[in-house]
Amino acid sequence: MKLRLLLGAAAVCGLVFSQTTAFALDTLTMGTTGRGSAQQWPIFIADKKGFFAENNVKMDLVAAPSSAGVIQQLAAGSISIGSGGLADPLRAIDKGAPITMLRIETQVPPYTIWGKPELKSLKELKGKLISIGGIKDITRIYTERMLTPNGVPPGSYDMVYAGTTAARFAALSGGAVDAAILLPPFSFRAQGAGLSNLGQLSDYVTDMPFTGYAVNTAWAKKNKPALVGFLKGVARGIDWFNDDANRTEAIDILVKESGASRADIEASYDYYRQIKIFDRVGQIASSQISTLVEAMKSIGDLEGSTDVARFTDPEIVELAKQVK
Repeated sequence: MKLRLLLGAAAVCGLVFSQTTAFALDTLTMGTTGRGSAQQWPIFIADKKGFFAENNVKMDLVAAPSSAGVIQQLAAGSISIGSGGLADPLRAIDKGAPITMLRIETQVPPYTIWGKPELKSLKELKGKLISIGGIKDITRIYTERMLTPNGVPPGSYDMVYAGTTAARFAALSGGAVDAAILLPPFSFRAQGAGLSNLGQLSDYVTDMPFTGYAVNTAWAKKNKPALVGFLKGVARGIDWFNDDANRTEAIDILVKESGASRADIEASYDYYRQIKIFDRVGQIASSQISTLVEAMKSIGDLEGSTDVARFTDPEIVELAKQVK
């Protein structure tokens, strides 16, 4: 009888151990620019709907005040994955940071430039004060791409810097600046506040992706299965986002994450669907970032070669091919 009880106990312990092992999740710490950004919409969906868990992954999101701040944490090894404007990881890699690109996050930059109510066009921004992300932020390149064709070249306006759209919107709505470059849902909040839509970036920039995921290279090479699980979860989140039947719940999810008004999130969802901002694989190709690399080089933001291959690691970018 004693032997039988011991064997039974061993069997139970073995069952518990196997179940614990089966459900153990790889926790991936991911840095984001601010909290509740619409750029992470597929991340929030994949977490809420269990798509990451299905792929043995659990996400731990850590907010930083700027995209540059995310990359600093990534280079230091404090986080494993970073989400933000592509210019920041490219710049860091150029300076020797131990990071590499994983995939494109958003294909189309959804920025608009908003101004005080009395301003009616981009041409009126000459001599004005404009809030952008940073002196070497991707928003500087975007702003110049919009203003220069309208007769407002660099040097003909002043700039102040705020790393998040929320901070730039606050400066504009509070009257501290004349104009600001904004992302949804704050662009729609600006509309509701009676500010002037001076121009949409997609009318000027069609050859640059917007944001991407970068990874700490050493960590990534040791954790490829977890990264593949992450990529598969993101792909599932994007597929779910793009299903018309999920519109209401997708909006519910971002309202909760961002704290923004439902009306602003509804407008953001429809706009993102319209411009097809999310690609389910987002694999990095030279043609996708070469224009951005050249633009950064032209303003002295990159010191080394513009060879796109040096910004990626073949072992890491190949992981996207495992997403079906």
